Amino acid sequence: MEKNNALKPVIYQLLPRLFANYTPDPVPDGTIEQNGSGKLNGINPTILRNIRELGATHVWYTGVIKHAHTADYTAYGIPRHNPHIIKGKAGSPYAITDYYDIDPDLAVDVPARVAEFERLVARTHRAGLKVIIDFVPNHVAREYHSDAAPASVEDLGQGDDREMFFSPRNNFYYITRQQFSPTGVDLGSGEGAYVEFPARASGNDCYTAFPGKYDWYDTVKLNYGYDPGDGSRHYDPVPPTWLKMLHILRYWASKGVDGFRCDMAHMVPIDFWRWAIPQVKAIDPGIIFIAEIYEVGLYRPYIFSAGFDYLYDKVNLYDSLRAIETASHSAATLTSCWQTVDGIESHMLNFLENHDEQRFASPQYAGDAARVEPSLVVSATIGTGPFMLYAGQELGEPGTDAEGYSGRDGRTTIFDYWSIATLRRWLNRGRCDGPLTEAEAALRAMYGRVLRLCNSEPAISQGRFFDLMYVNYDNPRLNPHRHYAYLRHHGDDLLVIAVNFDDRAADVAINIPSHAFEYLGITPGTAPAAELLRGDTAGKTVSDTAPFATTLPAHGAVIWKIDTRRLADKKKSASESGSLPKK
Repeated sequence: MEKNNALKPVIYQLLPRLFANYTPDPVPDGTIEQNGSGKLNGINPTILRNIRELGATHVWYTGVIKHAHTADYTAYGIPRHNPHIIKGKAGSPYAITDYYDIDPDLAVDVPARVAEFERLVARTHRAGLKVIIDFVPNHVAREYHSDAAPASVEDLGQGDDREMFFSPRNNFYYITRQQFSPTGVDLGSGEGAYVEFPARASGNDCYTAFPGKYDWYDTVKLNYGYDPGDGSRHYDPVPPTWLKMLHILRYWASKGVDGFRCDMAHMVPIDFWRWAIPQVKAIDPGIIFIAEIYEVGLYRPYIFSAGFDYLYDKVNLYDSLRAIETASHSAATLTSCWQTVDGIESHMLNFLENHDEQRFASPQYAGDAARVEPSLVVSATIGTGPFMLYAGQELGEPGTDAEGYSGRDGRTTIFDYWSIATLRRWLNRGRCDGPLTEAEAALRAMYGRVLRLCNSEPAISQGRFFDLMYVNYDNPRLNPHRHYAYLRHHGDDLLVIAVNFDDRAADVAINIPSHAFEYLGITPGTAPAAELLRGDTAGKTVSDTAPFATTLPAHGAVIWKIDTRRLADKKKSASESGSLPKK
């Protein structure tokens, strides 16, 4: 099932509620009246063109499905949510209240909110971009109720036997004869109190009536036919929850959505994915499924058995890059990262930021956006799988705001009504011509160069990978603690990629073993070369007898491109058939 698509997805993640909000000086813990909310209509063709020109191929519109929040839409016939069971004023985008609806916070014309989303999908496609949205299959908001579903669709929980902790016919797990009583959470009093009896299990597999304030107490775990009491599975006949979730996927696929980022996919039985994904792809084979997943041991099953196209590589590559930047781990540890995913690397989605993680430029991470180039180059070019960036990352957004429910934790809030100063200034109310500092402009230009290379260079989007570190550990002219080097090759193009995580520039001489030439089917020699990040040109020797010499900028990288036709006559080897292993 190894993918060999010419397109390497480059995904731009944005939360419309934050992204298109131009409210200046938002108030911590402010209401929507005080701080406003970005609108789907605000994501205009100019913005989309700029995202495309940055190198993106997809936009992940995060948090567009209707979810719990404190805003009042009762004038439109939308029931108000109880604020005591909502995290923050704006609520979590992952506490879904109606799988069939668009969140009214994002609409200019609230009754036409689904139509506004459909027009955004059409605009995005006209800009040459594909659309990804969240599918949140593991849990829903505690006050879930769909009033937008087709009349034939039974609501979640409707018909459940609430006297049973588990039944394969139930949508939820019930803590029988016990009222929901989370510890450390004020559920209010009197008529305004939130009351749930019997209590239901919380979304983070918390099968008790007493979740803590750090649990996902604002959500309810969905029952897919797995009994956590004895570990038994009840998948035949098909559980009602499976049928309801498949209908939801098909509904959004019918709206022109090109892919689903599946929240906490590993908390849903793999049997469901194995059953559901092929049925959605039968309607549109081009739809992609991305799994948010945090267990390396599940990577291969969720690709080869469940049928996911791409998986988060958070606990492998992301964590390793972060440890190199923040905890003095050696760059040489990156070798184990590709070895861990060898054979499935084209399915790995790499990133440096997303809504769950701290900003690279935050004090809790690197503290300086200018240090990002080596991490960015490795994350974007080590494999043929997707790369994802988070809105504002390309401007060095530091995540230093204390927005309300979210404190000053290095992240950009998903729980509060807020606007992001760096994005607000650059977007300039949709004109994308706002003033940037010299450092911001340089950073955005660097991101653009790297991201555009992902699909302009077939050696990155389709090519083979060869790690050079095993012949450089004892090299006095390369420091494996701070430097990392590898090759990418496709057709006649060879890329020599090297990065430097150190505060000082370095003149390095990189050993290339004879096995690299055998494996890639190229011959040694000297030829003109172009450095793709800074535009330098030079004659470069690629040989197993003479090291490859280059200068690495401090916190920088080089990508030297060599046309192998200029080196020497190619000699066919058995390795061209892929019979030789990578080192």
